[in-house]
Amino acid sequence: MAIIADEILFSGLAEFGIEPTRKQIQNFHKYYQMMVEKNKVMNLTAITNYQEVVVKHWLDSLCILRVAMVIPEIRLLLENPKTKIIDVGTGAGFPGIPIKIMFPKVQLTLMDSLNKRIDFLQDVVDELELENVSCIHGRAEELGRNIMYREQFDLCVSRAVARLATLSEWCIPFTKVKGYFLPYKSGDAMDEINEAKTAIKELGADLNKNISYTVPESELKRIIPVIQKKTNTKDKYPRGGGKPLKLPILKTN
Repeated sequence: MAIIADEILFSGLAEFGIEPTRKQIQNFHKYYQMMVEKNKVMNLTAITNYQEVVVKHWLDSLCILRVAMVIPEIRLLLENPKTKIIDVGTGAGFPGIPIKIMFPKVQLTLMDSLNKRIDFLQDVVDELELENVSCIHGRAEELGRNIMYREQFDLCVSRAVARLATLSEWCIPFTKVKGYFLPYKSGDAMDEINEAKTAIKELGADLNKNISYTVPESELKRIIPVIQKKTNTKDKYPRGGGKPLKLPILKTN
C-alpha cells in the first residue's frame, strides 16, 4: 500500500514539475509515522490512511505550486533562502511542513493556538532535521500585533481555518507590503471569497485573481485566492476579543 501511495506522490509532484529526492520521501514517511502515532493520544487529523494522507494533506498542501505556475514570483520565493513564510493555524503542519520538505531553503514559521500541537511540530522539525523553522504558540489576533511578526513575511499561507473575511484579518497583518497571502479554499468557496473583498481591501491588500484547480491524483476541487499586500495594515487590525470571528469586516459592518 505504501509503495502505491509513494507512486501517487511521485505522480502528483510530477504534475507540478518537481521530482522528490530520496531524503524528501523519507521525510514524508517519518512525518506520517509521527503523525499517526501522536494521533493516538491527541486529535491531529481525521485522515490516517497513508494514501489519503498523500493526496489530501501532502499534495493538497503543495498546490501552492499551482499558484507558482501562474505567478512565477511565487516559485522564485519558494526557492529563495531569504523568503519568510508563516503558516497560520497550522494544526498538524499543513501546508507548512510539506512546503518546507520540498523547498528546504525557505524560512518557515508554524503558528498554532494549541501548545500540544506546537510541541508535536517541534518534534517533527527536530526528527526531520528541518532548518530555519520556528514553531510558535499563540493566537493570530495577538501575534499579528507583535512587531516580531507583524508585516515580516513574504508569504502567509493558511488551510481550512476560517471563512476568508475572518482569516484575512488574522493573516494579512503578518504579510509584508508586496508579499502574498495564499489561503487554501474549497472549490465551492466563491461566495465566501466575494464576501471577503471588503475585508481584504480594508486590511491593505488586493485580490489579484482566484486560481482554481483539482488536487493531483484526486477529484478534489480547490481555489487559492491570490491576495497581495499593497499598503501597511491599519494599526487597529487585527482586532482583539475574538472580533475577527464574531464580527468580520463586511460591507454591512
